[in-house]
Amino acid sequence: MGPTRNSDDIAAIYQNDGYLTFNIQPIIKRIYNDTIDLEIQMSEGKQYTINNVILKGNDVTNDRVVLRSIYTKPGQKYSRELLVRSVREISQLGMFDEQKVQPAPINLNFEEGTTDIEFSVAEKPSDQVELSGGYGAGQVIGTLGLTFNNFSTSNLFKKDAWKPLPRGDGQKLSIRGQTSGKRYQSYSFSFSEPWLGGKKPIYFGLSAYISNSQQQYYNWQTQRYEGYANNPKIQMHGVTATLGKRLQWPDNYFQINSSLSYQRYYLENYRGYFIFSDGEAYNINFTQEISRNSVDAPIYPTSGSHLKFSVQLTPPYSLMNNINYATAPDNEKYKWTEYHKWKFDSQWYTKIVGKLVLKTQAQFGYLGTYGDETPTSPFERFKLGGDGMQGFDFLQGSEIIAMRGYANGYIIPASTGSNMQYTAASSGSPIYAKYQIELRHPILLNDQATVFALAFAEAGNTWNKFSEVNPFKVRRSVGVGARIFLPIFGMLGIDYGHAMDPIPGLPSSQWKQNFTFSIIQNMGGF
Repeated sequence: MGPTRNSDDIAAIYQNDGYLTFNIQPIIKRIYNDTIDLEIQMSEGKQYTINNVILKGNDVTNDRVVLRSIYTKPGQKYSRELLVRSVREISQLGMFDEQKVQPAPINLNFEEGTTDIEFSVAEKPSDQVELSGGYGAGQVIGTLGLTFNNFSTSNLFKKDAWKPLPRGDGQKLSIRGQTSGKRYQSYSFSFSEPWLGGKKPIYFGLSAYISNSQQQYYNWQTQRYEGYANNPKIQMHGVTATLGKRLQWPDNYFQINSSLSYQRYYLENYRGYFIFSDGEAYNINFTQEISRNSVDAPIYPTSGSHLKFSVQLTPPYSLMNNINYATAPDNEKYKWTEYHKWKFDSQWYTKIVGKLVLKTQAQFGYLGTYGDETPTSPFERFKLGGDGMQGFDFLQGSEIIAMRGYANGYIIPASTGSNMQYTAASSGSPIYAKYQIELRHPILLNDQATVFALAFAEAGNTWNKFSEVNPFKVRRSVGVGARIFLPIFGMLGIDYGHAMDPIPGLPSSQWKQNFTFSIIQNMGGF
């Protein structure tokens, strides 16, 4: 009997305890009227122990990258449940076609009660390229990004391994640049190692970025860009280091990550774009995140869930300094960014019938202060609406939350004053909630491409203060879309969304956005 995800039948109970050759045979003993007598004959056989684990088909990825992730180890009793879990872990690596991971017990030794386990895999292209151009904010912006999802630092000094870069260790290296010439430049770099030291699942990540923008002044009254001598400028650079560990309790789907981050902002003449318009600001923060990911596949999940909770903290500067925040100028009260930030995200995948899958999701975020007199940080706010892609908003330290049918960032709090509508859309909000249901059905599933269609309904809102929060008073949208996963480009998406609730104080031409396009890379995960 091959491995399945149903562990509630009798065969599964026996096969999870080593009885690989367990067999059950129902025999009809008697039929009379509308009654049948059955006799269940069970043959337990021996308890089998795993002798060797064999990999087949991993032409690029090193054996140890796969073997360290699986749960069927030599010397253990055979377990169908652990065999299924191992298939899930191999699929999560993102280096193999998840539809072609095939495990099989082979070389059964009936006398000694041993078996080998062979995993047959098919490598797929895992490196990705992002090459795009677009027009926004009165300028043409070009983007070039390269992501190597199976990078190898151990092969850096091996000349034959550069094809074009050394591969095989399951590390990730990403380089990205975005520019419109002198007016806007942004460059970023990131590296991650899921098994620091090679023996334990200790995650290490390091990322750095630098961005610079010099804009034309945008007149909200005339809705035109107007050049003047002192153009608005914003600069940002930062670095983040992360350490994480896979947990065994409450179960081994849990992961805990700790990050330390530093950012510096410099703004000049940024009035009309942001709450904070002139001066320097520093953001030093610590983030603690705990997550549980039991999703069965990274590209087209059909079962499982992904839960994530995080808290991000800066030092409580206001409790240690003598600043009067009611009268202090912006460049003084915002110089040392202060906040505590709480986020929760839950995603659930349920197979309805055949290959039709239902995705449900709920997200919440709250940006708070340490004291009543301290203003809410202008950085680290939430922008709800649009495609969810990071662009120029990245320079303002905002977090982009997608909600189709509405324009980027334009789901603003109802309590926002009429003279602050555009500032609120540009700066973001300190509190948000979002809910989503999505029906998905695949059109094509193979190692060359994954294509699926979807229909969605979303609801969400933002608020300025905790006392205003009503998670059931939301703005809604419905629509349809499609996703295409190409190994070299990542996940490409197009959606048509219809917004059902207007944004007070703003014309529909600004807050509506029917079509949204998205690019999501790094589909494989740790």
